[in-house]
Amino acid sequence: MVAALCAGYVGVYLCRKNLAVAVPLLEHAFGVGRTEVGQVASLGTLAYAAGKLALGPMADRLGGRRAFLASILGVIFFGAVSALAPGLLLVAIAYAANRFAGAGGWPAMMKLVPSWFAPERTASIVAVLSLSYVFGGVAATLLAREVVAAGGGWRALFLVPALVLSAIAIGCALWVRSGPRAPSPSPRDDSQAARPRLKLLALFGRRQFLVVCALSFTLTLMRETFNTWSVDFLLAARTGRAALAAAALQSIAFDVAGAASILVMGLLYDRLSLVARRRLIVGVLLTLSIVLYLLPAAQARGGLLVVALIAATGLLVYGPYSLLAGALAVESGGAELAGAASGIIDAIGYAAGILSGGMMGRLLDAGGYRLGLHCLAGLTAVSAAIALGLGKSERVVASS
Repeated sequence: MVAALCAGYVGVYLCRKNLAVAVPLLEHAFGVGRTEVGQVASLGTLAYAAGKLALGPMADRLGGRRAFLASILGVIFFGAVSALAPGLLLVAIAYAANRFAGAGGWPAMMKLVPSWFAPERTASIVAVLSLSYVFGGVAATLLAREVVAAGGGWRALFLVPALVLSAIAIGCALWVRSGPRAPSPSPRDDSQAARPRLKLLALFGRRQFLVVCALSFTLTLMRETFNTWSVDFLLAARTGRAALAAAALQSIAFDVAGAASILVMGLLYDRLSLVARRRLIVGVLLTLSIVLYLLPAAQARGGLLVVALIAATGLLVYGPYSLLAGALAVESGGAELAGAASGIIDAIGYAAGILSGGMMGRLLDAGGYRLGLHCLAGLTAVSAAIALGLGKSERVVASS
C-alpha cells in the first residue's frame, strides 16, 4: 500500500514539475518573457494552496482512498487539457486546475497513515512517503528530458506524463486501501460534530504550530523557486535542444541530494534533544543562506561547481522542509483531522510559493539570477531566526 501511494504521488509530480522543462519552450512558442511564464507557475501555486485548504478537510470526510484516487484522476484530466490549450492563458488555467486536483494527494496520504501504522512509526513512514515527491521531481525531469530529446514540444511535455499517470492510477485503484486501525464510524450528536472545528482552531493557539507554518511559508518559496527556475538557471547562455536536455538532467541534483537529506534529517531528528534539534535546523538554514549567496558567481563559471551548489541547495532545503506537514499533521490533527492539519500547513507554504513564479520572474527580468538568489539568501537567514522559536515542549516531526 505504501508503494502504491508513493507511485501515485510520483505520478502527480510527473504532471507538475514538467513545467520547469517547458518554461524555455513556452517562452519561445508564445514570444513571452520570464515574467509571463512565471505567472503560469504562480497561478498554479495559488490553485495548489487553495486545493490544500479545500481538499484536506475533504480527505477527512471522504476517506483517504477515495480522496487519493480522485486527486489522481483530476491531475490526469487537466494535464491532458494543458497539452491541448491554444494559448498561454488557457495553459495557465489548465495547469492551475491540475495543481488544484493534485493538492488533495498528500492530505489523503496523511489520512491513510494512521489507519495502517501506530503513532511510534508515523515519522519513519512519512519519511518514506516524502521520498515520493523528491523522486517524483527527478522522474518528471528525466521523463521531460526524454520527451525533449525525442523532438517533442511543449504539448508533448504535458501530454506524455498524463498518459503515464493513467497507467499508475490502475495500480493505485487496486492497492490503496484504508487500514485496520481506521476508526469505525459512529453516530455523533451536535456537540461531537463541533469538536473537530474546535480542535482545528486550537492549533493556531500553539506557538510550535505557528512557527512551523512560518517556516513552511519561507521554505516552500525556496523549494518552488528551484522547481520552477533551476533548468532556466542552468541553461544560462547556452541554447538549443541539446543544451536544454543537459540542463534538465543537471537540475535533478537538487532533488537527488534532497532525498538523502530527508532520510538523514529524519534519523537525526528522532535521536536529538529538543535543543539540539533547534540548533540543527538553524545551522542548516544559515548554511543554506551562504550557498544561495554564492550561486550567482558559480553560474558565471559554470561546470561542475554550479551543479554541486545546486545539489547542496537541495540537501539543505529538503531536510528542514521534510519536517513540516507530514507526521506533525498526523500528530496535531490525529486520525480524525490529519488531512485538514496537513492541508493548512502546506497551504500556508504554497501561498508563499506563488511568489516563486511571477514575482521571481520580475526579479530575474530586472536583475538576473544574482538579484533573485541574493534575495532568497536574505530570506533564508530570516528563516533561521524564525526557527529559533521552535517550542521547548512540543514535538515537530514531518512534511509534503
